[in-house]
Amino acid sequence: MTPAETKDMAQLLQQSRSASYVLGALTTEQKNHALTIFAQLIEENTSLLLHANHQDLDSQVGKISNSLYQRLKLDREKLLQLAQGIYDVIRLPDPVGQLLATTKMDENLILEKVSVPIGVIGIIFESRPDVIPQILALALKSGNAVVLKGGKEALNSNFAFMDLVEKMNAQCPWLPPHWAQLLDGRQAVQEMLAYNQYVDLIIPRGSNQLVQSIMASTKIPVMGHADGICHLYVHPSAGLQNAIAVAIDSKSQYPSACNALETLLVDEAIANTFLPQFFEAATQANITLRGCEKTCAILPHIAQATEVDWQTEYGELTLAVKVVSGLEEAITHINTYGSHHTDGILAQDKAAQEAFLTGVDSANVFINASTRFADGFRFGLGAEVGISTAKTHARGPVGLEGLVIYKYKLRGAGHVVSTYVGEHAKSFLHEKL
Repeated sequence: MTPAETKDMAQLLQQSRSASYVLGALTTEQKNHALTIFAQLIEENTSLLLHANHQDLDSQVGKISNSLYQRLKLDREKLLQLAQGIYDVIRLPDPVGQLLATTKMDENLILEKVSVPIGVIGIIFESRPDVIPQILALALKSGNAVVLKGGKEALNSNFAFMDLVEKMNAQCPWLPPHWAQLLDGRQAVQEMLAYNQYVDLIIPRGSNQLVQSIMASTKIPVMGHADGICHLYVHPSAGLQNAIAVAIDSKSQYPSACNALETLLVDEAIANTFLPQFFEAATQANITLRGCEKTCAILPHIAQATEVDWQTEYGELTLAVKVVSGLEEAITHINTYGSHHTDGILAQDKAAQEAFLTGVDSANVFINASTRFADGFRFGLGAEVGISTAKTHARGPVGLEGLVIYKYKLRGAGHVVSTYVGEHAKSFLHEKL
């Protein structure tokens, strides 16, 4: 496909804006038909997609960190899972046009609150080519136009996915040709961020540095998370073997993911029993531990953690461990050092579970479950455009519901405001229908 840097950015974004109006009016059947074709194209072109991905992988050997390299890598299983995610999105209800509330203001004066697409969404991501089909599926189902900017590490993979989009567009004449555009070039992001009149929302997916830079560079609303510093707290009531299994899965199942465990908090009441058993399991899983002073007193062979470790998203098989005095200190530590992404408690005590759920200020708070469950696909959202730690509009894994907003529709019959003001003002009914 033609690199978007060859176009004037204003023209490109105007095309996206025009496309968003067409998308917002598509029927559920039209959107689902297009998504079915997209999923089939991924299934039919796995070899081509893997070839493009191998080009990216070969070009980045020794140039990027191991965690970024793992995020860059595609395999046949991951591609088939991406296709399955699109089929899951197809089965979900259409989020557009949902009647959220109806109020009878007066006779023949009816107010409706109806869900509508956000409009034009800019997605900026680093070495995660699998992001593209997830985003496109959710954007199309929710009626949003998207402007994508991926990392240069995944350039071949990104363009391979966008070639499939062109094939889908050719088979679906009802789709506007510019509903999904891929930016190329180092200056493209900064140029896009200047056009708040055309772009309604920016979703960055990447490092803390990327997110902070974008937030400081635009007037466009930004939705996302800066870090994935996730915690588990092992309460005295935890079943030790289950707790060990959950902690190991949280850290090692996919250590470069933003929902991977970074700090393990262990209650001092069970530290002497739990930590030696956990150390053995962690060693078998090739996890390197860094511990607080109390942890190192029990496990003298591990490195001692510093204040920086409590604030670090390792993205690899390194785990910080801290012994805490109890539930209150665990909650305080998480709210102080965490990124409000995903945190969990391993406990059988119901009161402790509820206190943790209430006290921890995070988008995802779990009981006796791996932090890796914080994912739009696993939540049944079909896919996700990202995970938000914000407290406005959308929080946690952002799927279809996070990609719509609402408008008010008022149906009257010649009503005028002057009827409802003044000495003889008529009262509103305000009946919820």
